Parts: sequence; C-alpha cells; structure tokens
Amino acid sequence: MPTGQAQIRAREGIEVAGASDVGCQRENNEDSLLYWEPSDEADFQRKGRLAIVADGMGGHEGGQEASRIATETIQHTYAADSTPDPQSRLVKGFQQAHDKVIQYATQHLQLRGMGTTATALAIVGNQLYFAHIGDSRLYLIRGQEILRLTRDHSYVGRLFENGVISAEEAEVHPQRHILTAALGTGPEIPPDTPERPILLQPTDALMLCSDGLWGVVADPDIRQIVTRNTVADACQRLIDTAKQRGGPDNITVMVLRLV
Repeated sequence: MPTGQAQIRAREGIEVAGASDVGCQRENNEDSLLYWEPSDEADFQRKGRLAIVADGMGGHEGGQEASRIATETIQHTYAADSTPDPQSRLVKGFQQAHDKVIQYATQHLQLRGMGTTATALAIVGNQLYFAHIGDSRLYLIRGQEILRLTRDHSYVGRLFENGVISAEEAEVHPQRHILTAALGTGPEIPPDTPERPILLQPTDALMLCSDGLWGVVADPDIRQIVTRNTVADACQRLIDTAKQRGGPDNITVMVLRLV
C-alpha cells in the first residue's frame, strides 16, 4: 500500500484502515503495509483476513525493497499454502520472506545488509493468530484496556526482559531501536507466535504499527485515539500526533475493529 491513508474494503464483520507517512525527518518511506482477504467465500472461511506491517532497514532502497518483499511473500505464502492451521501458514510465510530478502540482497550486492521487521495477524472466524519479528507491534484494544501482544526484538527489549530496566525506562531508552532480530539478517530466527489463538470479542480493535508510531505516541494515547474515532480517522490522528511530536521515523499504522 503506498504512502497515504485510506479506508480498506473488507467483508462484513470488520472495519479496516491503514496509513503510512514518511514522517518529519526522513526522505524516503521504508515501511510497508498490506491487507488481504480471499475472493472466494469458501477460501475466506478457511483463511480469513490477513494484515501485515513491515519496517525496512538498510538504506532507503534496501529498506523499501525488504519491507515490500516481506509483506508480499508472507501474503502469497499464506494464501497459497494448503495447511489447515493459520498459525503454521504465517510461520511459513515468515520463513519464505527471510529467504527471499537474503536472496534479493545476494543478487544486488549494493543492498547487502537490508532487512525488515514484520508483524502479521490473521483473523479466522473470531480467532486471532499472529507472527512477529523485530520491533513493529501488535496491540489489542478492548474497552478501556490496551494490551501489547508482541515483544520487541531489540537490545532494550532484552534489557527489559532480563530485569535490567523497567518498562517505563525501555519506552524512552535512547537505544530502543537497535534490533536483535529481523527478516533477512543473520540466521533464520523463528518468529514469535502465541501459544494458542486469541478469542476476539465484538468491538475489539487491533492495531499494527511501526516504531515510528509507538516511539513517540504512548499506549494510553493510542488507546484513546483508537476508541474515540473511526478506524480511518484513528489512523490519521495517530500519524498526525506522531508528527506533532517530531516524527523522527517513518510512521505506519493499521487499525482493524470488529463490528
């Protein structure tokens, strides 16, 4: 999906919008986002809805290509695979994306070092599946609560998990964007996945975003904006808020609300 903001057409039962902005300090947008549903109704019943956000790195061309390759490969693999388990299809998509990014960098030596984060969710019926690597995030917003479903694969994330720093310190740490895992870089690392699918409830909202959003917009502000606006307006207000606070990175967000 190109830079910009738009309501995304989706089957009944959900409202979806996505937006991406270059931010205030970058010249190029290295983020990508994608939403997909099968056109065939029987296929939709098996595979449901797929949403992905990726944040590329490795120079503007390398980052753009890495995030594009990742989103397209995950979507293609998820759609084409006949495995009945949505979680397994997501994991296979991540494995294929990792290999594709490495292959592309091998064929274009000037892009060596390219890589990307990726956070993908699948909603099949009322069950949520997801896979994640890097520091893009997936949030569940339910009523007055906001819950981050992913953990950051970053240097600071590791410090937090080891009890060296607090959650509050991690959110503002100057080295919080140094990644310890990404697609296309280093050995293949299995993506994080939930132990079991999460049962969604009516009016639940899900938000995928790159670190250009969460790095400057705190969780309480995210919850308030998402709960008080339509999905399209929420995306735009989130990006506007990030830019008002400096917008140091590309900003990408997708909001999905069950109706």
